[in-house]
This record gives sequence, C-alpha cells and structure tokens, in this order.
Amino acid sequence: MDTLDTLRTRKKAATRHSLHEAALRLAMEHGLDGVTVEDIADAVGVSRRTFSNYFANKEDAILHADRERTGLLVSLVEGRPSGEKPWEALRAACRELYRAHPVPDREWVAQLRLLRRHPSLLAQQASDQFALERDLTAVLLARGHGLDQELARLTAATFLATLRTGNVLWLEGPDDQPLPDVVDRVLSRVQLR
Repeated sequence: MDTLDTLRTRKKAATRHSLHEAALRLAMEHGLDGVTVEDIADAVGVSRRTFSNYFANKEDAILHADRERTGLLVSLVEGRPSGEKPWEALRAACRELYRAHPVPDREWVAQLRLLRRHPSLLAQQASDQFALERDLTAVLLARGHGLDQELARLTAATFLATLRTGNVLWLEGPDDQPLPDVVDRVLSRVQLR
C-alpha cells in the first residue's frame, strides 16, 4: 500500500508541476489576460476539473513554485543548528535554498517580473509575502536567542527586504555575478543580532 501511495503522491506532484509550468509559459507568451484555465488544462492534457483539484485559479497556478520555495526556506531555517544566531541561520538557509533550486537566466526572470506586476497577481503576492514574514517570525521566535516578537518580526522583514534588493541588484547588474553570490553579499552587509 505504501508503494501505491508513494506512486500516487509522485503523480499528483508531477501533474501540479506540469500545470504550474504550463500556466507560467502561457502567461509569459500571451499575457495573463490572454490565458484561461481551459488553455492551461489543455496544454497539460487534463480536464478543467482536474485543474481545479490542484489550483483555485490561474494566478494560484502561476505562483505555485514561489510558494514551494518559500515553504522550503522556512523548513531550512527551522533545520539550522540551534546555536546559530538568527541572521546567520537565515543566510545559511538562503544559501541552501539556492543550492537546492537552480537559478534561472536573467531574461526569464525579467519576463517573470513583468508578469508578476499584473494586478490580479499583486494582491496574492503581497499576501504570500506577509505569510512568509509571519512564518519566519514564528521560526525565529521558536529558535530563541532572546528575540521578542518585535525583534523577530523586524529580523524576518529585514531579511525579506534584503533578499528582494539582492534580486533586483542581480537582475540590473553585470552578467558576471551569480545570483546567490549577490544575495549573500547583500545579506552580509546587514548587521542584526
């Protein structure tokens, strides 16, 4: 029975990933307004109902990989050694995240940034960022190190703002520096407890 469950779980994950990739590709090719849920389902060869079993709407499908990455980031921070200071645990988790997920090319990231400025995605992205900040705050509080709610929240918010800054600097900078190096350099410039 475990083998069947494992196979079923892998198949569901593959379908979810295929729907996400199709949604993203179609939205980048035709613009978000030029893509329907039916288009996405057809591209993967599944029904509209199957799509709805995985995602609430096309925006949800597009943001799926971001949500997986942020979930992994939170898990990586949780798994850091307890003796590590909060900021070092965040930096180390970020480095692990970049090792686990290959960095896309600049052109793709630039197209993705344009797509993400679509009004129907902005509210969901803001909500996701707030949830990530809340989750990181909870993890930092659980790790201890004398952080109170305010300082843990400030640390999480500063970390996320620094990540965004590093991503923008990489995107707009020279081609010779890898994204993980730029982000780590920017993170190293912030001094928190």
